[in-house]
Amino acid sequence: MEKNDKNRTIALAAVFQASALVRKLAVEGSADEDDRRAIIASLFQDDVNSIDEVYGGLPKLRSGFTLLSGLLSNPSTSPETVDITRYAIGLLHLEAQLRKQPAMGEKILKGIEDAERQRAYFDDVLHPSVIGKLADTYQDTISTLGPRIMVKGEQEHLGDPDTAANIRATLLGGIRAAVLWQQAGGSKFKLMLRRRKMVEAARYFLNHC
Repeated sequence: MEKNDKNRTIALAAVFQASALVRKLAVEGSADEDDRRAIIASLFQDDVNSIDEVYGGLPKLRSGFTLLSGLLSNPSTSPETVDITRYAIGLLHLEAQLRKQPAMGEKILKGIEDAERQRAYFDDVLHPSVIGKLADTYQDTISTLGPRIMVKGEQEHLGDPDTAANIRATLLGGIRAAVLWQQAGGSKFKLMLRRRKMVEAARYFLNHC
């Protein structure tokens, strides 16, 4: 993958989109199905020519681009923004931890392969069996790394097995986006240096997709 602002912007937008979905699920018990589908489906895309194809086209990340352009240009201290930003930072940190444990990476790939068989059988990336397998994979691997992402929300949703599974599967999709961010040359330093360019890129994508 080329290390450029375009690819970094797309990857980081996906991280933020996943983070926003996690918060929505935790607080409200549901989240936009199309946005969720893009994040979950990305886990099964490993033979593509560009990062755009990982998400089925840039329009699938409109929510992420909107969040990214807003948060980077005019940061807010609202509870929602704070939670989303915290989850995004947590995903980027966990990806860095994961890079130090190749055996865990192989275990995640095996879990995704098992989920892919379920996806092929049910022909739906959001089928409960697919989500359940991805959630188990996240719980058995990423959630053992530290510090864990502590998801805040309503207990009635956090305690619901289906919602909890959707949250974990979405976090795994967020890790996928964080991997792409790193592969595109993303880092804290790069974000500070290229912040304005990434805002411009996010706004361009919003206007042209």
